[in-house]
Amino acid sequence: MVLALTVCGVVVALVVVGLFLFGLRRRLIQRSGGTFDCSLRWDVVEKPDTSGKGWSYGVARYNGDRIEWYRVFSYAYRPRRVLERSAIEVAGRRVPEGEEELALLSDAVILACTHRGTRLELAMSDDALTGFLAWLEAAPPGQRVNVA
Repeated sequence: MVLALTVCGVVVALVVVGLFLFGLRRRLIQRSGGTFDCSLRWDVVEKPDTSGKGWSYGVARYNGDRIEWYRVFSYAYRPRRVLERSAIEVAGRRVPEGEEELALLSDAVILACTHRGTRLELAMSDDALTGFLAWLEAAPPGQRVNVA
């Protein structure tokens, strides 16, 4: 009986510590400001896939001429993907269809892009999309920007 209670106590303590670390990591990422919720689908095929597969929920952070994308369900402090402003080309936007509506946040807009030859899709709110496109257009003089 004592062993069972001890094991349960250790499991509960580990869960609490894990949740605390998730919250602490999110606060550290957001500390410098300029963050927004952003789902990412990397290496997308030509035809839009509305099955909802491949999406990863994350947080993106503006950092100079780069966007750093972090997975939400990870303990890593380093970004999973880094997108340079000069290498991002916007191909178009669309609303979620089919099962994508269940895989993404409720008010998401999907932005189809390419980054150094890799096709990707970013899903974010309308407000985040406006900020993202403004950030792309605010590139320094002489830098090529492609915003659809």
